[in-house]
Amino acid sequence: MLILVRHAMPAFGPDVPPHEWPLSEEGRAAARRLTARLPPDAHLVASEERKAWQTLGGGENVVRDGRFNEVGRVEPQGGDFRRLRRMYVEGVDHAGWEPRPEVVRRFEEGIAEHLTGAGGRPLLVATHGMAMTVWLTARLALADPGGFWEDLRFPDAHLVDMDGGTVRSRRHILI
Repeated sequence: MLILVRHAMPAFGPDVPPHEWPLSEEGRAAARRLTARLPPDAHLVASEERKAWQTLGGGENVVRDGRFNEVGRVEPQGGDFRRLRRMYVEGVDHAGWEPRPEVVRRFEEGIAEHLTGAGGRPLLVATHGMAMTVWLTARLALADPGGFWEDLRFPDAHLVDMDGGTVRSRRHILI
């Protein structure tokens, strides 16, 4: 079983780089509610970004793996960053942004390694919206990558059936 978790809402601002953003108070509370409903025996892995590993509790039992980091990019603070991000997950290249094939390669390698390391237990990976969407699009041929990305919540969880080629949102796995 593979469950991809999008991190909870961070406390963000222009003076701190995004990879260092901690969870906000609201984000910590939402992360606790989410993790309480996920398989307790899961192998926990998160990106190296603070908000991701904090979403899974932040303890030593959470393996940190940079292959699940968000897409590397240069983008302006503010402005229409959401439009640029949606365009990216839909297949538009932007100068200074990590190529999608590289995101897919690193993410896929991480999933394969940690599924083996989980030893049959569920694998939970806390990651980021664009990286998750790009990988799912390549792996499962998402019909509407932009819509999938826009619909992601802070936090969110998706059950991925790699053999069946499906992904189900948290509305189905957390009820």
